[in-house]
Amino acid sequence: MTAAATALAELGQDWLALGFVVFLRVGAAMALFPAFGERSVPERVRLMLALAFTVIVAPAVAPVVEPVMSGGNWGRFVLTETLAGLAIGVVIRLFVLVLQMAGSIAAQSTSLAQIFGGANVDPQPAMGHVLMVAGLALAVMLGLHVRLTEVLVQSYDAFRPGVLPGADLFTAWGRAHVGRAFALAFTLAAPFVVASLVYNLALGVINRAMPQLMVAFVGAPAITAGGLLLLFLVAPLLIGLWGDGLLVVLADPFGAP
Repeated sequence: MTAAATALAELGQDWLALGFVVFLRVGAAMALFPAFGERSVPERVRLMLALAFTVIVAPAVAPVVEPVMSGGNWGRFVLTETLAGLAIGVVIRLFVLVLQMAGSIAAQSTSLAQIFGGANVDPQPAMGHVLMVAGLALAVMLGLHVRLTEVLVQSYDAFRPGVLPGADLFTAWGRAHVGRAFALAFTLAAPFVVASLVYNLALGVINRAMPQLMVAFVGAPAITAGGLLLLFLVAPLLIGLWGDGLLVVLADPFGAP
């Protein structure tokens, strides 16, 4: 009975060590993941979510992690696993920033950045806040928790546990995803930019034709109403395009964009 208890204790220690190593990566990534890592989510809830994801991911990656744990160099694991988790979280978080950037561009183009600015956790125009909340709701309905679990499991093939990733890998991988995020943000905001261009051209023509008319008083309500109407019309399409892009990234987050 004593031998059985000793064997059980050793097995428990092995699983605790495995869970600790996996938690380093999962916890760092969960701090930045969309929906689960929002600052509006209480810290205790985020901690329990990180532990729950660790329990799910650990058995799947045990054959990869356990062979490199024999050295017992815990300081190395703290550095490499935390860095890998933050890199994964930043890349996925970029897609939330896409909606914020698109909303900021749209609000600036339609002169709604200051009129309808919101005092949220992340200060941003109301357009960006609406798009972000809608996008997060869509992502959760598309099974975000399952996709993120797959990303965490796949990350052990891209970033080997206990091995410090090279700077060239981070540079090429991060630059590609940042470039795609900015391109997608401008693409989503393109209807508002085009509408703003047409509005300003028309306003200039009217001002030249009738200099005595105060075009600013006529144009300000028009651009406000037009921006809100355009948001009402194109928001479902923009959120759908963003959701498709998010699924593509989650399907292969470590490949070339």
